[in-house]
Amino acid sequence: MNEHVDAVLATAPEGGTGNGVAVAGEAKNPLLAALGDRVRNLRAQRGLTRKAVALSAEVSERHLANLEYGIGNASILVLQQVAGALHCSLAELVGDVTTSSPEWLLIRELLEHRSEADLRRVRVALGEMLGTASVDPARHRRIALVGLRGAGKSTLGQMLAEDLEIPFIELSREIEKLAGCSVREIHDLYGTNAYRRYERRALEEAVQIYSEVVIATPGGIVSDPATFNELLAHCTTVWLQAAPEEHMGRVAAQGDTRPMAASKEAMEDLRRILNGRAAFYSKADLSVDTSGKTLSQSFQALRGVARQAMNI
Repeated sequence: MNEHVDAVLATAPEGGTGNGVAVAGEAKNPLLAALGDRVRNLRAQRGLTRKAVALSAEVSERHLANLEYGIGNASILVLQQVAGALHCSLAELVGDVTTSSPEWLLIRELLEHRSEADLRRVRVALGEMLGTASVDPARHRRIALVGLRGAGKSTLGQMLAEDLEIPFIELSREIEKLAGCSVREIHDLYGTNAYRRYERRALEEAVQIYSEVVIATPGGIVSDPATFNELLAHCTTVWLQAAPEEHMGRVAAQGDTRPMAASKEAMEDLRRILNGRAAFYSKADLSVDTSGKTLSQSFQALRGVARQAMNI
């Protein structure tokens, strides 16, 4: 028996006692109570006794009972062991949206272990089936530039718009107009969720107003799947790529030293951000690598792919 696991499970939250017995009249923690319900239901669905699950998970039967009754505050490692004993994912045990119905579970099972290419085809097919696929006839005439800060979205975007003789907008400026304050103030005063709402609204308005436009998007627009889906549906997206060192250098050249001042490991932080977002940026229709290129060379590369996308 795993003594460490047992010791962790034996620690009861408020609403329980050290020996795992709930105090009469005290309310259970709603999160722990819901977790206990899911453990019980999953065990019942699989036709397993509590003793069998406890043995497989290497925890005592008493501690598993505490977990099921919503008075066992288990560590993430214990939950992982219990999930393994119940032959389910940790997400199913804890409860995310894909565990809310049998259909969700069956769909998730079909998608597990598929390649990125397969998942992309499924996403496109689902969009067509559900009527959310890109049917916007103006999509190829709206060019949206995505990428990290310092990629050149503003500079190259303005140059491209002038070359194509169409409007250019920076989505960050549109967000500030909607909010009546700066992006920094939105985050400080109202939080990230409020910023994301303004970002989505700014994009929707831009799409409604402009049938031809070049849009420089904020670097974090890929962080909200709903907004990113909106962007992919209504714009031809171009990922402006660059090496982390070039991102940092360009931001510093603009007179902004905050990336360096904020952290001694700023470059490592930047690499982590880029690695974390690269998989989303790669969903763009096109990409242009500006690493080691002059401004003129980068613009010519962007101009070429944009004109081809717009059938010019």
